[in-house]
Order: sequence, then structure tokens, then C-alpha cells
Amino acid sequence: MSEAKFEVQTNAPRQSDLARFAVGPLASLQTPAVLTPAPDHVFKDDQGRDVRLADFRGRVVVVNLWAMWCAPCRTEMPTLARLAQAYPGGDLVVLPINVDVGEDAIADARSFIGVHEPLPMYSDPKFQMPFLFPGKGKMPQTILLDRRGRVRAAFSGEADWASPQARALIDALLAEGA
Repeated sequence: MSEAKFEVQTNAPRQSDLARFAVGPLASLQTPAVLTPAPDHVFKDDQGRDVRLADFRGRVVVVNLWAMWCAPCRTEMPTLARLAQAYPGGDLVVLPINVDVGEDAIADARSFIGVHEPLPMYSDPKFQMPFLFPGKGKMPQTILLDRRGRVRAAFSGEADWASPQARALIDALLAEGA
């Protein structure tokens, strides 16, 4: 009698070695095994100049897509500020990108981000970036890019980005290619 061989098929996406950091407050962290470059979408800096994620290559980038109408976005902003303060050397860039639409909404966002130093103000006034990343429109959405500008991890929802788990993930990315 021969034994039947069974192969378990799953539709779950493959995860990279960074999946080990998907614990505690980051349990739903996505860490794609196939690395793709961040989208080449133009957004604006505080002076209204065009910026692309490629402008930050060579550094690890924490992209946070947020809006004033999103309460969890506002709640996690102080943790992003503490994360930026913890890595002052320039190898890590915390890049909050506001997606509010309209001059008044963007002015409110500028005032809000102004009390969360050292975070800079960036905006995507066309509200397109949240749909270009794995979260597909979820808010808030945080994406971690490696030094080569590739999406290494993505998280949808509120998180404590100053937590030991988040710092361990950041440290792992900073250690790559350093």
C-alpha cells in the first residue's frame, strides 16, 4: 500500500526574514518576500516643491501616510516623533505624508505636525499614495523602505513606532548594508 503525499497550499503571501518582527503591537506587519521599489509618485514638501521617495535613497525611510480626519493617525504621531528623535544621525528618515485635500485641511495638518518636532511636513494633496502601497487605502499606513528604496515592511493601522518592537525592526533595517 502506497502512502499518499499531501501538499498544503496556502494563499498567504510569502514573508521575508523581517517577519520575525511581526509581534506584539506589530503583529499584523507585512514583510513581503519579493522586494519592489517604492512607487515614483510625486508629493510636496512644506515649500510646495516636488519630492519623490527616490530622493531619500541611501537611508532607511519610515513613510507614514496620515490625515487629520483619521483619529488613529493623529494618535500615533507622537510615537513617530519619538522614533525620529531616537535616530538623529540621518540614516533614518521619518517621513509623515499628509493626504488631506484642500488648502484649509492642509493648513490644519501643517499646524498639527508643527507640534510634533522634529517631524517635517509633506503632503500628497491628490490623496493617491495610500492606494499605491500594500494597505490599498487603509489609514494610517506606515511603510518601511530600505536604503535602496524597496518596500521591506508595511503596517496598516495605529502602532507605537517608538516601541521596542518597532525599534528592533528599524535597527535590523539600518544594519543592512551599513
